[in-house]
Amino acid sequence: MDFVPITPDDRKVMLETIGVSSFEELTEGIPKIIPRANLKVPGPLSEPELLGLCGEMSRRNKTVDPESCFLGAGAYSHWTPSMVRYITSRGEFLTAYTPYQAEASQGTLQAMYEFQSMLCELTGMDVANASLYEGASALAEACLMALRETGRSRVAIAQTVHPEYRQTVKTYLKRTPVRIVDLPERHGTLDPEQVGAQVDSDTAAIVVQMPNAFGCLEPVEELSALARRHGALFIVAVNPISLGILRSPGSYGADIVVGEGQPLGTDLAFGGPYLGLFACKKELVRKVPGRIVGMTRDAHGRRGFTLTLQTREQHIRRAKATSNICTNEAMMALGAAVYLGSLGKEGFRELALQNLQNAHYCRDRLTEIPGVRLLFPGSFFNEFALEVPVDPERLNRNLLQEGILGGFPLKRWDRRLANGWLVCATEIHRKAALDRFARAVEKALR
Repeated sequence: MDFVPITPDDRKVMLETIGVSSFEELTEGIPKIIPRANLKVPGPLSEPELLGLCGEMSRRNKTVDPESCFLGAGAYSHWTPSMVRYITSRGEFLTAYTPYQAEASQGTLQAMYEFQSMLCELTGMDVANASLYEGASALAEACLMALRETGRSRVAIAQTVHPEYRQTVKTYLKRTPVRIVDLPERHGTLDPEQVGAQVDSDTAAIVVQMPNAFGCLEPVEELSALARRHGALFIVAVNPISLGILRSPGSYGADIVVGEGQPLGTDLAFGGPYLGLFACKKELVRKVPGRIVGMTRDAHGRRGFTLTLQTREQHIRRAKATSNICTNEAMMALGAAVYLGSLGKEGFRELALQNLQNAHYCRDRLTEIPGVRLLFPGSFFNEFALEVPVDPERLNRNLLQEGILGGFPLKRWDRRLANGWLVCATEIHRKAALDRFARAVEKALR
């Protein structure tokens, strides 16, 4: 088919049809801070020229070895076994689409089912869905689910939940009459007594993160009991790797468990695509957003898989949909299932222990440096907050000259934490890398 260019007359008719006189009028709602300058896109290039240009641009980037990255704050550098990339890159998975026809999509459906089963075992929940977008929207969906289940109009969310997660929840609920109550932190965690003063009979859910955004471990048992006393649901956002050694949320009374699945075999990848984890008790199964894959037997006794529940608007009438989530991250969920399967129970526990040990060794080395101290007391998993004697952003610039990506400056979340520095260490960091990091920090502070 020949390409037919749009003429000025065609453009005029199109604009008049939608009720505007010019393209500028059409785009006037775009904030002024977004530049509209000429993008200076180069002319046509041959393939070698294009590759050469891309290579030249990529060489301007500053890159660091994964062992030299100590930045966490929601996205974490972990080792991904080679078999994860191999299996997820196979054509039958790489090109698979939504399994509308179960008889033609058994492989995709089985992968989703295995992912759900592993997530239930990991979290101690009865039911898990076939994944959501990422951790922040999964938490927002959990809050909506709690509101639907209880019929109440308040959500109490801890200030120790990741700020971007909290912002996503507020965005989801912005046009509703729901009131969001911020639960204040005290020394990096929640104080159950203070939380009790903020929760009442109209609270649909208490929302916490474990470990929280500062890396600290919350008093989840007391908070869970508090939610029970007020008839509220208890929502917990987790780091899935931590569940290799920490108690499962189901064991301390969580009703809904969400989280970011990126640590389970997904590379940092400049921030996405990631994987939203969502699991809950069986009593809530009909209010779960997204889709649930089930297993059955056919007339010949053979095992088969199908979409058991499809509560999104693409499958049912919009008014009855529990969510406007219109797809999922099945490729990432497959990678997570392969990752968990390749490690096994003992391997996953060993992975969590290495995270714990490396982070505590890193904490000990850094706090030996004059002027560096632990910002919050108490237990942590693989991330911890420090107070440093200089601007953390200046410290990071000095470290970057040594090829090291430093911690997260906490003043970006809270101005009161001007010298707060959130550092993460995982299984990927060998002792030599941790020692080199400590020496570089000491040198930069001098």
